[in-house]
Amino acid sequence: MKVLVTGGCGFIGSHVADFYLEKGYEVVLVDNLSTGKIENKNPRAVLYKIDITDDALKEVFEKERPEIVNHHAAQISVPYSVENPLFDARTNIEGTIRLLELSVAYGVRKFVFASTGGAIYGDTEIIPTTEDCTPEPRSPYAISKLACEKYILFYHYHYGIDYAILRYSNVYGPRQIPHGEAGVVAIFTEKLMAGEHPVLYHYPGEESGMIRDYVYVKDVAVANMIVSEERKTGIFNISTGTGTETLKLYEKIKKALMEEGVKVKEEFNQPRRAEARPGDLRRSVLDPKKAKIELGWEARYNLDDGIRETVKWYVNGKN
Repeated sequence: MKVLVTGGCGFIGSHVADFYLEKGYEVVLVDNLSTGKIENKNPRAVLYKIDITDDALKEVFEKERPEIVNHHAAQISVPYSVENPLFDARTNIEGTIRLLELSVAYGVRKFVFASTGGAIYGDTEIIPTTEDCTPEPRSPYAISKLACEKYILFYHYHYGIDYAILRYSNVYGPRQIPHGEAGVVAIFTEKLMAGEHPVLYHYPGEESGMIRDYVYVKDVAVANMIVSEERKTGIFNISTGTGTETLKLYEKIKKALMEEGVKVKEEFNQPRRAEARPGDLRRSVLDPKKAKIELGWEARYNLDDGIRETVKWYVNGKN
């Protein structure tokens, strides 16, 4: 079985590619390396350094003939999408449509799409949030991801292509970069290791910061494998169902660093505070029950264990 992973040198995509290879799949990567890193490439995978909006993408499909497309390439920053909505739309929407067109033309069996849970649902009162909650996207990034979902449904109904849409909560783990909608773990870790004072963004009167649902990247990779191997079509939250305040996350990261021998300045016991940015949500916690019932998937890593593994990776030189 051959799978094409877009964004396969990125944070999540590279873990997904590794997991496919462990299970015996042939893996082809497409990544323009704008945010992905060549050191994340698995040596057993084939890499095409191509943007998903390029016409050259057709040549990859013509040569490789993948049976599964796993689409992780994207513009991933909420603040950047607010500043540059046109670039966000070109990358996320146009790139996805191009992949769908080629998937139909070359007989792809299944299209797996990495979507976003928190950003799409917005500041809903339904916590934890289920898949049938009405989307209230508050940023161009969230709007583009929701639009991609709608295009995937269109291609499913009109061309019969099988699909699975995975709405991630805040994914963290080794290889994460300090950008994107869930980059806070990487930001806090890298700044504390560099002797810099991290910033906690919050709304007035909520100094402990926003509440997020943090899911470990290896658990996310397992979810991708399950939907690739089973004839399961639909939209699934991939999350823990547990919310954590940003201040509590900061404390867990600081503790894990100190356990690894990293000296954290006493004045950094508390992060600096700054007002929330455009597009920041107050709360985002997703309900994972549907994934557990229909896919047999649930998060295995708790936050403490995941943070410890992540911090070890940073401390050991990102190896």
